Amino acid sequence: MTVNISFLGGAATVTGSKYLVHYHGRRLLVDCGLFQGYKQLRLRNWQPLPVAPAEIDALVLTHAHLDHSGYLPLLARDGYHGPVHSTTGTRDLCAILLPDSGHLQEEDAAFLNRHHLSEHTPALPLYTQLDAQRCLKQFRAHAFHQPFEPISGWRVRFMPAGHILGAASVLLEVGGRRILFSGDLGRPDDLIMNAPEAPPQADTVLVESTYGDREHPPTDILQELGPALQRLAERGGVAVVPVFAVGRAQTVLHAIHMLKARKAIPASLPVFLDSPMAVSTTGLFEKHLGEHRLNMRQSQALSREATMVQTTDESKALARRHGPMVILSASGMATGGRVLHHLALYAGDHRNMIIITGHQAPGTRGARIADGEKRIRIFGQEVDIRAEVVTLSCASAHSDANQTLAWLRSMEHAPQQVYVVHGEPRAADALRERIAHELRWRVAVPEHASTCPA
Repeated sequence: MTVNISFLGGAATVTGSKYLVHYHGRRLLVDCGLFQGYKQLRLRNWQPLPVAPAEIDALVLTHAHLDHSGYLPLLARDGYHGPVHSTTGTRDLCAILLPDSGHLQEEDAAFLNRHHLSEHTPALPLYTQLDAQRCLKQFRAHAFHQPFEPISGWRVRFMPAGHILGAASVLLEVGGRRILFSGDLGRPDDLIMNAPEAPPQADTVLVESTYGDREHPPTDILQELGPALQRLAERGGVAVVPVFAVGRAQTVLHAIHMLKARKAIPASLPVFLDSPMAVSTTGLFEKHLGEHRLNMRQSQALSREATMVQTTDESKALARRHGPMVILSASGMATGGRVLHHLALYAGDHRNMIIITGHQAPGTRGARIADGEKRIRIFGQEVDIRAEVVTLSCASAHSDANQTLAWLRSMEHAPQQVYVVHGEPRAADALRERIAHELRWRVAVPEHASTCPA
C-alpha cells in the first residue's frame, strides 16, 4: 500500500496550502489555507474540495497565517468534525486570526451589498465570525518535539520553524515513510524570531519556496526603515504601513523602538497600531517567551511603542490628526481591513509614504503598489498613488533561497524525493533547479490537484 500526497493548494502558488496524505483508507490534511491574490486563485476558495470534509480523519497545521489556516472555518462548517492539531502558539494565534477573518469577510460582503458593487445578489461571506469561533473548539495543542498520533498508527512531531509564533515544521511517520513538511521557514538572522531548527531525516520533503529565486540583501531593516521615517518626519507626512498582524507588525514595532533608542528617528514620532488583531497578537509575545529572541522587557516594550487602536471610532479619529505619524494596519497585502481606509485617505498626497514590509502575492493591492502602479481600486473607487512608496527588502519573515538550501543541506542524508511547494512558478522552479544541480537530489514542482507518491 503506497502513501500518497494530493496537492490541493500551495502548488505553483504561494497561497492556499493544503496537502492531503492518504494511506490505507485514512486521510490526514496538513494545512488548510485560503487562496489569496489573483481572482482566479480566490475563486478556488468557493469550489468544493475533491474530498468531502467529513472523509478527512485529522488535520495538522504548520502555523497560523491565513494562507495555511484560513480555510479551516469553511472546512469545519461543511462537515469536518475531527481534531485540529497544532502547537500552542498556533492555537493561540488562530483564536485571534480566524474570527477576525470571518468578521472581515462579513464586513466586506455587507459593504458590497450596501453599495451594489457585487456581481452576486446578495454578496455572501465565504464564512462568518461564528463559523470561525465554532471551529476553534476542535483544536488540540501540542508542545514542540512531543510526538502524538492524529490517526492511530500515524505519528507526528512539531519542530520550531522560526517565522512566527508557533510556526513548525511537521514530521509525519506513516506506512514506513518519513515525510517532512517544512511549513514556512523563518530566517536564521530574523530580528525577533529564533532560527528554524535543523530538519530531521526524512524520505520525502515538502519545502516552501516563497523566496526560492531571491536572496535577502546584506542590509537590515533598521538601515532601510530609519532613513525613510526620518524623511517622513522632516516633511510632516503620514506613513501607512500595511502589516501582517502576526509577525510583521511586531517586527516593525521593535525596529521603530530600536531606531528611537539610537536617535535615528525622532523619539516624538507618533506610531499607531490600528489592528485589534495585531494588538492582541503583540500581547502573546510575553506568553511565549523562548520562541523568540525578545526578553520580557523587550516583549512588553512592543505594546508601549505604539498607541493601540481598537475600535472603529478610534481608527476613524486618526483621520483628524496631522502628520507626522506612522500608522501600522492590517492586512499586510492590502487585501482588506482598516488599512484600505488609510490608503484611500493618504495615498494621494506626495508628502505621505506607503511602506511595503514583505512578500506581496501577485494580484494583491500590495503587489500592485510595490510594482509602481499609479492608481489602484479601493472600495469601488480609483485612488491615485502620489505618496512615496518604500519597499523594505529586509523585513521578510521567510528564508531566502540560500538559507532554504542551507536548511536542506543540514539533513544527514539525502531524501529520496523533494517536492517544492508554496511558491510562485518562477520561484519554485528556481529552487527546484538549485536543489537538482547543487544538491543532486531528486526534486519536482507538483501541479495543483495532482497526486504523487510520498
